[in-house]
Formats: sequence, structure tokens, C-alpha cells
Amino acid sequence: MDRIDKILAGTGRWSRREAAELIRTGRVTADGDVVSRREDKFPASALIRVDGEPISTEKYTYLMLHKPAGLVSATEDPREPTVLSLLPEHLRRIGLFPAGRLDKDTVGLLLLTNDGALAHALLAPKRHVDKTYLVRVEGIFDERDERAFQEGITLADGYVCLPAGLERLGPSEAQVTLREGKYHQIKRMCAARGKPVIFLKRLTFGPLSLDETLAPGQWRPLTAEEMGALGDAGGN
Repeated sequence: MDRIDKILAGTGRWSRREAAELIRTGRVTADGDVVSRREDKFPASALIRVDGEPISTEKYTYLMLHKPAGLVSATEDPREPTVLSLLPEHLRRIGLFPAGRLDKDTVGLLLLTNDGALAHALLAPKRHVDKTYLVRVEGIFDERDERAFQEGITLADGYVCLPAGLERLGPSEAQVTLREGKYHQIKRMCAARGKPVIFLKRLTFGPLSLDETLAPGQWRPLTAEEMGALGDAGGN
């Protein structure tokens, strides 16, 4: 049970003071009844409406974003625009963050959430959640590259990557599957093979697949099915 003004403020759309004014003027209902006091408490299952519009009161939010190039995967940055700049203001106020990062020039699937426990579980090194990418390089992929990825590439700094998948899609294009997420990993792996990356797009993250109906920069909430699969992947 939470106070109604706290519930409304938790959506990011209103401050506690603005929520109190909505309540005072009779614009808020809970399960069909007008709420008259800001200190009244309601369960998470209550149907809250403001001016007749249903308000989501879920504790956590999960969004799929088709990240475009040129944005930083962070909540804030002193020099560069971040992926959160693509969201409306009320969603920027509820503590969303990228679960895992994509480089500034990398595009594709990015999960935004305020569920820290799930994000930590998905990104834990021991979890080995698969991620797949579309990769284009300068040069030509061959069977030796496939074998090298399968065996585990040694990077320039001596780090030995876990075995990864490389499926050739064309002379200079492949789908790469990683079980870990080191800094600039695919770029460094391809560089170790003498094939600089010129385009990189994340297609999947665990059970999530990029919704190709989303144009770069667009986002949508996860479906119930996607949220269930994500919870299973995170061990929930």
C-alpha cells in the first residue's frame, strides 16, 4: 500500500505537489471512486486514473530501444547526448538506465529499465547471456576467422575471449554471437584478425530480439511475453 500522491509522483509525470493539486480538484480516481485525500493509500493492483486516463503504477519499467548512432549509452554525459534524450520527460525522471552499453557508433537493441537487480543478473559475468550482432568489416571473412572465434581470440592486451560464434553472411558481413561483453569486444576481436569493423548492430540480447518495426531512435515497452522471458534469463 502506498500513498496516492507518492504513486502519482512515481510515474514521473507529476511532482508530489502537482499530484496533491490533482487530488484536491477531484481529477484522480482509484477503482472508480474519486480520491479526496493525498494521504489515502492503495495497493499496486488499484486502477488509478487521472482525468479518466489509466495510469501505469508498475514498480519497474522495461523499454526496448532501437539505438541510433551518435548517442552515448549512459544516463548523463557532460559532452555528448545520451540515449535517454530520446524519451519523453516523464520517463527520464523515473531512474531508467541502459542495461549494458553500446558504443556511440553502434546501433541496434538496447534495453532501458529501472530494475537494477534484473540488469545486474543479466550482465553478471557468470551468467553468459548471449548477444548477437550484425558486423561488417574491411576485408573478407573466411573459415580461419570462424575457427578463431570458436577457439577464443586473444586480444592485443593478452585477454583471451570466451569462444564465440561467427556465421558468415557475405564476403565482409557476419553474425557474431558473444557470451560476454568486454569493452569494444567485437571491434577488438575483428581487429585481431586484421579486419576493422565499419558497421555494428546488436540484434539480440538474451531472449530479446530487436523489433525491426522500430526505426532508429524509436522505442516501445516490452510485451508481457518478452518480460517473462527476460525474467527467466535473469533467474527471476
